[in-house]
Amino acid sequence: MMEAFESGRLRAVCEVLADTATGLKGSEIGRLLSECGIEDPSPGITKRDRLFDALAARQNRDRCGSNVVAFILKAMDPVRYSREPALFQQRRDELNKVLAFSGLHLKEDGKLLRGAPARTLTEAQARANNLRVALQRRNMHPDVLRFCRAELLTDDYFHAVLEAVKSVAEKIREKTGLPGDGEDLIGPALALGKTGVPMLAFNSLRTDTEQSEQKGLTNLLRGLFGAFRNPTAHAPKITWCMDEADALDVLGIVSLLHRRLDAAVPTGAIRGATAP
Repeated sequence: MMEAFESGRLRAVCEVLADTATGLKGSEIGRLLSECGIEDPSPGITKRDRLFDALAARQNRDRCGSNVVAFILKAMDPVRYSREPALFQQRRDELNKVLAFSGLHLKEDGKLLRGAPARTLTEAQARANNLRVALQRRNMHPDVLRFCRAELLTDDYFHAVLEAVKSVAEKIREKTGLPGDGEDLIGPALALGKTGVPMLAFNSLRTDTEQSEQKGLTNLLRGLFGAFRNPTAHAPKITWCMDEADALDVLGIVSLLHRRLDAAVPTGAIRGATAP
C-alpha cells in the first residue's frame, strides 16, 4: 500500500502526464482510467484538471495512493512507447523530478524504486546529477552511463554497480552469441582453453605477453563478477555497503572492460573446453 500523495504533488504528476504539448491525449487518459478501474468524473474539462479530479477522488476513497501509482505505471509502461522512446524518456525525466519528493523513482523498465524522499528542489536536482556528473568527469564509457541511467538519477550506488556489471555480460553475449552469465559466459567466451584460441580475443595472441593479457583481462572479468555481480544479485541492499568513492572505482573498471571489449574481435573459434 502506498501512502497518499499530497495534493500539490499529485497535481504536479498530473501536469506532467497531461501536459498540453507532451502529455497523454484526452482519449488516452479516458482509456487508462478505465483500464485501472478509476472513475472519470470530469471528462469535459481540461486534461490536467480531469486527471487530477479522477486520481484525487480515487485516492480519497482508498485513503492511499496505490491506485495513483497503478495509473502512473500503466501510463508509463515502456511497451506503449516502443515507437516513441524519446517521448518516454522526456515524460520519465519530468515525472522523476516530482516523484523524488515522495521518495519514488521511475526506472527505465517502467518499475518504481522507493527511497528517502527529497525535501528540497536542490536536493532533488542533486540526486539527479551528482553521480552522473562525476562519471562524465572521469570520461566513463557511454555504455556505463546508458545501463546505469535509472540508478544514477537517485545516486543508488548498489544498483548502479549491479547494472553496470550486468552490462559487461550483455556485451559479451552480443559479441559471441553465447547464453549464460558469470563464469558460464566468461570461460567459454574468453578463456584460451585447450586450443589456445578463445571465441573473443583482446589482441592477436601471437606472443606470450599478449596471451598473458588475454588471461589477465579474463580473470579481471571473473573477479568483477565474483566480487560484485554475485553478491549484489543475492544480498539485500541494506546489507551491501558501498559509498560513492567505491562505486566510482568499480564503474571505472567496468568502463575499462567495455573499451577493451569494443576492440575485441571474434576469432571464429567454436565454443569448447576452457582453461583456468
